[in-house]
Amino acid sequence: MEFKEVIRKRRSVRKFKDKSIPEKEIKEIIEIGHMAPSAGNLQARDFIVVSDEDEKKKLSENAYGQKFIAEVPWVVVVCANKKRSESKYGDRGRNLYSIQDATAAVENMLLAIVDKGYASVWVGAFNEEEVSKQLKIPKDVRPVAIIPIGYPAKSPKKPSKMNYEEITHYERW
Repeated sequence: MEFKEVIRKRRSVRKFKDKSIPEKEIKEIIEIGHMAPSAGNLQARDFIVVSDEDEKKKLSENAYGQKFIAEVPWVVVVCANKKRSESKYGDRGRNLYSIQDATAAVENMLLAIVDKGYASVWVGAFNEEEVSKQLKIPKDVRPVAIIPIGYPAKSPKKPSKMNYEEITHYERW
């Protein structure tokens, strides 16, 4: 699929088929996520892969009842490794660059998911403290996105977007 076509085809999917995906595909999606740029090449991001039914159900509960999280074969929780980025950039690395590193990886993953014929949605609405406890995430690591991965049951319509002129400023605001 051509790159622009992949971007245009990406949708936030919340209805999935009951169909498995090989683990090697998830590994490749994470590898593509990890190819994203990172501040100082510190790669201040980590990935937690969840396939256990009970753990996915608990994740869905910790994501304010978003049940579709428990209905996919794989869920990847993308984390910002604050300590790794802080080692070089101090507070700015801890509070900004690590988040940027993780979210750049998320976007790469979302595009890779579409390119492979699967679907997902970027879940940012979750109880961070509970997810951290559930997945035993260290205190210097912050979960920033939950990415459920499955086959789409249906593809939502193209969302409306603001016009280029409304969001683009030259030289100054």
